[in-house]
Amino acid sequence: MLCGASALAAASIYSVEGVAGLFGRLLFGVLADRLGVKRVIVGGLVLQAVGIYTYIYIGELTQFYMLAMVLGLAYGGVMPLYAVLARDYFPAHVMGTVLGGITMTSSIGMAFGPVGGGWIFDTFGDYQWLYISSAGIGLAAALVALTFPRPSAPQEGQLQPA
Repeated sequence: MLCGASALAAASIYSVEGVAGLFGRLLFGVLADRLGVKRVIVGGLVLQAVGIYTYIYIGELTQFYMLAMVLGLAYGGVMPLYAVLARDYFPAHVMGTVLGGITMTSSIGMAFGPVGGGWIFDTFGDYQWLYISSAGIGLAAALVALTFPRPSAPQEGQLQPA
């Protein structure tokens, strides 16, 4: 709305992002099956980081819709792949704990985002530093994912990779 969009138009951008996320889950799942989950997660995290950073440079409604499609695809596509990573790196008997930890960590980030974003806006008068810091966090996550070693051969009690 700061860019002149109506409340309805601004809210509809989130709908576009949500619908794109549905397609991202399918697209990134297929890509992960063909290219490997690590590659697709790293690519998706980088795409998210670049997309978030792009917010600094856009201001027209059509640009927001296009960016919402890209971010929806990337975010929606990456999130389910964490379960595949968990399957590849942890035995089945701790899967509930691992997935709970993954969900808890992402939930903490999502809970902090609005508070941190509000503080940044109140402090600096715009969202530029929010976009820069969010992009930095996304790139850091991609770098962490790059450090993952190849999964070892399945151990007893570990699910077999597809």
